[in-house]
Amino acid sequence: MGTIKILSIDGGGIRGIIPAMVLDQIEQATHKKIYELFDLIAGTSTGGILALGLTRPDGAGSSKFKASDLIDLYESEGNTIFPHSFWRKVSTLGGLTDEKYPSDGIEGVLKKYFEESKLSEALTNVLVTSYEIERRDPFLFKSTKAINDKDSNFLMRDVARSTSAAPTYFQPAKVQSDKQKESGSSLDYYALIDGGVFANNPAMCAFVEAKANPSINRAKQNDFLMVSLGTGQLTRSIPYDEAKDWGLAMWAKPILDVVFDGVSDTVDYELKQLLAADKYYRFQVNLAEMGKDEMDDTSGTNLHALKTLANKMIEDNKKNIDGLCRSL
Repeated sequence: MGTIKILSIDGGGIRGIIPAMVLDQIEQATHKKIYELFDLIAGTSTGGILALGLTRPDGAGSSKFKASDLIDLYESEGNTIFPHSFWRKVSTLGGLTDEKYPSDGIEGVLKKYFEESKLSEALTNVLVTSYEIERRDPFLFKSTKAINDKDSNFLMRDVARSTSAAPTYFQPAKVQSDKQKESGSSLDYYALIDGGVFANNPAMCAFVEAKANPSINRAKQNDFLMVSLGTGQLTRSIPYDEAKDWGLAMWAKPILDVVFDGVSDTVDYELKQLLAADKYYRFQVNLAEMGKDEMDDTSGTNLHALKTLANKMIEDNKKNIDGLCRSL
């Protein structure tokens, strides 16, 4: 067994179109699907949806979706996932008294894309992050565990719903494993929110999993190649003169952005210290150039801006991407 190849995809809502475009470029350059190139694919929130989408089987020995299909998901389903309703905005006081969006939109999209596919059926090893709010523990969905343990096997659409249940945006997910469903108890479930609260950049979780899990690292290799895809670097300032007088209501949304961004940057720093430059690829864009950093801006203008930024990053990093594709 040679180098263990890991793909990690950050959270970021609609900004997931950026890593989807990088993955499309890799598929075009290698003439292979993403699941064929990596030993482990990890994702948080929108990155978790991408990880699952890229590894969902089609029933004929390949994946149901290419990266280009998932670019289309953001463009065609964004307004369904994040429906902008004036009346909901008024009734929830702009998301202060209830979640910003109803869950039926995102759940309908996830059911459409994943149907009855299960985590155990993933075409390569998958790790998706979430957080269990009743047990108060990080919750890692792992396809390696799902294969042999019914209490670790879930519908892919439930995994996707759990990892993307961002506080203030969507209500927590209430999901059951195969084992829990068989028990027939309505009290047996997991209550889960977005894994971004502890691992918006899941690359370190993925690195540890690839190193320690004998199902992935059978030969106890110490040679790893990490590809980490961001969804845009947040650059909007939080002025001191404004923040110094904020209370709970005013900090509710900004603190989520701070946590997500801080976690992502910290993991990037850590992996730069642990891995050689030719073994660690981090592709990230600066949103200050044109794209908005909101996770739910599904306007045509913003999607165009995000795609433009992604194309510019791909062009600016052509040499690195070409080198990466040769390594894959």
